[in-house]
Amino acid sequence: MTRDPRAASTSPRDFLGIESLAPGELETLLDRAEALLPAAMGQVRSEPKLAGRVVANIFFEDSTRTRVSFEIAAKRLGAEVVNLGASGSSASKGETLVDTARNIEAMGVDAIVVRTSISGGAALVAQHVDRPVINAGDGRHEHPTQALLDALALRLRLGSLAGKRIAIVGDIANSRVARSAAHAFVRLGAEVIAVGPPSLIPVGFDAIAKGPGKVSITHDIDGILGDLDAIMTLRIQLERAAGGGIAPDYRAGFGLTSERRAKLKPGTPILHPGPVNRGVEIDDAVADDVADSVILKQVSCGVAARMAVLLRAIAD
Repeated sequence: MTRDPRAASTSPRDFLGIESLAPGELETLLDRAEALLPAAMGQVRSEPKLAGRVVANIFFEDSTRTRVSFEIAAKRLGAEVVNLGASGSSASKGETLVDTARNIEAMGVDAIVVRTSISGGAALVAQHVDRPVINAGDGRHEHPTQALLDALALRLRLGSLAGKRIAIVGDIANSRVARSAAHAFVRLGAEVIAVGPPSLIPVGFDAIAKGPGKVSITHDIDGILGDLDAIMTLRIQLERAAGGGIAPDYRAGFGLTSERRAKLKPGTPILHPGPVNRGVEIDDAVADDVADSVILKQVSCGVAARMAVLLRAIAD
C-alpha cells in the first residue's frame, strides 16, 4: 500500500540523511560497515542475506563511484540490481521522479536508491512509496552514505574521532558531502573546520550540526594546517554555478599543494570524495601519496558502508 503523501511520513528503514539518524545509529552502522569491509573487498565470501531481493538504483544525476559502489554492495549481499538513469528512462519524456519511483515500486523491487539534483528529492520519493528509500545524494542537501564511508576511512586511520580537528576545504556552499560529513564528524565528537572563500561558505554553516563536537569557519587555510588531524578537499562544483571567477585562482588560495601538505603533521590523512580536479583543489603528488592519501580507501569503504545501509533497509 502506497504511503499517503499528505502524511509526509517516512519509514525507519529509509536512509535519507545523517542529520535524521537516531542516537547510536551512526556508530552501529560504522561498526557494521567495518566488519563488512573484508567481504566488500572480496577477501572473504559474504553471506547472501539479500538473495532473491531486487535493488533499484534510480540515478537522475551523473555518478561513477556512488552508483557502481551501490551495485557492487548489493551484489556482494546476493541481491539483483536494476540501474536506471534519466537519459534512458521516461524522465526524458517529462515523467517526474516520484512517478518513476512509484512505477519501479509497482514492479516489485525491495529497495530504491535515489540520486537526484533536487534537494529533498529522496525524502519526497520516500513519502510516496512503500519501499525503503536510500539517499544517494540529493541536490545540495545531503549525501549520507558518503559521510559514512568518510567517517569509516578516518576511524580506520585515527581510531575514535572524538577531539580530532578535521578541515573540510572548498566549495562548501554547494556540497552535500560537506553537510553530511559535518553532521557525522560532529556526532562522533570531532571539531570540523570549514575552509574556503567567503562566497563558498554559507552563512550559518557553523551552526549546522549538533553533537559533542562543533563546527567553525575560517578563510585562512595556511593558518590551521599544522593543527589538523585530517583534511578533506572538495572540488568547485561548476555544474551548480559555483565560484564565478574563483576557479582560476583557487589553487593559490585554497588548493592542497605539495607545499601546504608539508605543513601538515606527519601521518595526517588526506581525503577527497571525488571526482578529483587535479591541480585545482589538490595536486597530483598529494592525491597519489601512498602514505597519507586515503582517497582510494574511501572508495573501498564506500562498498562496505553501502552494504551496511542495504542490510539495514532490507534485512534487519
